[in-house]
Amino acid sequence: MAKKKKKKQSMAERADRHALYEESVQDSEFELDFVQDTFKDIRKRKPVTLREDFAGTARSACVWTKRSKNNQSWAVDFDEEVLEWGRKHNLKKLKPRQRERVEFIQADVRKAKTPLVDMVLAFNFSYWIMQERKDLLTYFRAVRRTLNDDGIMFLDAFGGSEAHTTQQEKHKLDGFTFIWDQNKYNALTQEMQCYIHFRFPDKSRLDKAFSYNWRLWGGHEIEDLLLQAGFSNVRFFVQKFDEKTEEALDEFEETREVIDHECWIAYIVAEK
Repeated sequence: MAKKKKKKQSMAERADRHALYEESVQDSEFELDFVQDTFKDIRKRKPVTLREDFAGTARSACVWTKRSKNNQSWAVDFDEEVLEWGRKHNLKKLKPRQRERVEFIQADVRKAKTPLVDMVLAFNFSYWIMQERKDLLTYFRAVRRTLNDDGIMFLDAFGGSEAHTTQQEKHKLDGFTFIWDQNKYNALTQEMQCYIHFRFPDKSRLDKAFSYNWRLWGGHEIEDLLLQAGFSNVRFFVQKFDEKTEEALDEFEETREVIDHECWIAYIVAEK
């Protein structure tokens, strides 16, 4: 009797969602260039220690430690599954001595205990999971306590008319399509339900690979909370646009005014 052939797995079934995420939305080298250069411009010294909050796969923490033999990092995330992925795929790529300078911590970022550091990063808008002022204020106060006397916190934010509506953005990448889905938006509370989907050339799909329920925090709101938490100064570095084509550039400039683009992204820099 002939054996049944095994059904070939689709590209979606074979896909690693964390690897797809890193390829789609993370550019740790660019971000670390920005935080390192900005810290040096403000504090007139090179930063050495870094804590990556909402670290996920801890890619930035690992890349930071790889950059210099003096660098040290801590990666904090509540999800042990994604941290374990980071250990197997990002930490494993480091040399033994580099690995000794990275620590993974499974904890709530508001309660995590780490040594004092030069910089705390909270990127990819993940802190927006805190939708109440009291929760975000508690987090900012906790971050301030874990910074050195001249430490700096780095966050990101986005806005613009497209941020206040439901929409999908599709980006074709190498071997798959990344889809950012702003699925629901409550204009009264600014609560957002967002998903990341992936599509593949064989027509298979990986729907809701990642899910986010956020509050669309405004820049002024975030600044108020940072100052209330005790930070001494807050700066905004906003993505630049080509004057002729209106295309977003991989450049950021310090400003306190943003033209009403459909979508803008900014780094928020909070000095202790």
